[in-house]
Amino acid sequence: MKPAPFEYYAPPSVEEALDLLTEHGYDAKVLAGGQSLIPTMNFRLSQPSILVDLNNISDLFFIRPDENGGVRLGAMSRHAQVGSDPLIAERAPLISETMPKIGTTQIRNRGTFGGSIAHADPAAELPAVSVALEGRFRLRSRTAERWVTAKDFFVGLFTTLLEPDELLVEISIPPPPPRTGWALEEVARRPHDFALVGVAAVLTLDDRDLCQGVRVVFLSVGDGPVEAHQAAEVLLGQAITSETLRAAAQRAARADIDPSSDIHASADFRRHLAEVLARRALERAYTIARDHGG
Repeated sequence: MKPAPFEYYAPPSVEEALDLLTEHGYDAKVLAGGQSLIPTMNFRLSQPSILVDLNNISDLFFIRPDENGGVRLGAMSRHAQVGSDPLIAERAPLISETMPKIGTTQIRNRGTFGGSIAHADPAAELPAVSVALEGRFRLRSRTAERWVTAKDFFVGLFTTLLEPDELLVEISIPPPPPRTGWALEEVARRPHDFALVGVAAVLTLDDRDLCQGVRVVFLSVGDGPVEAHQAAEVLLGQAITSETLRAAAQRAARADIDPSSDIHASADFRRHLAEVLARRALERAYTIARDHGG
């Protein structure tokens, strides 16, 4: 199929893009990498009357260090660029680990970091990873801007805090504390498919090798990223052993998530995957924190 008729704009600046969004509101859609929007338009699942293409806005293409030791990314940073950037590898290694898991090479060459975040697909890796890393997002309208945390940004199925007249323009990832490890684990039916279940884990040890902080965030088990708060309670303040990691993974699968069944997997199978993957991710995060996280 072909998309419904629409007007196309390719503004050269954020300000002009915001003018268009302010003028047209819900009738407008923003085009970033187009890896999700264009297929839905072709199937007429999405029928915007106005398309605002961000690909000419050079100010949205950047990766740069933050003075606090973290890293900042422009919303139009492409997946391939992010995945190969040495600053990302140094300051946000979980993101570097994540990028090769996103789609195919062709998708990563066009898809954008901000586009994936704003689309808020519950099966996508970057929303879950941004929550696990305690990321923050800068949203701009024509008259104001605001920063929101990743954990507050995702509010439902393909739904975020973005207003119709706002753009996501920047992503900020803070530096991890010393002795922090990370991991992303997922299972898909075929290479490059969306994951049946995935989990991002970030774990920090104190100077006595006790768990000082931990975040376990699932994808593909709910309407958005699902943080396993009860699993974290099992580990906080505790020595990390195979028994405590197993107990945390079990708590995550049984108490923190409520997956649904579909044509790809049953809810019970997703719970099983969630437990196995959470344990693997936590084990690997702990090993990195213990051996290389200083």
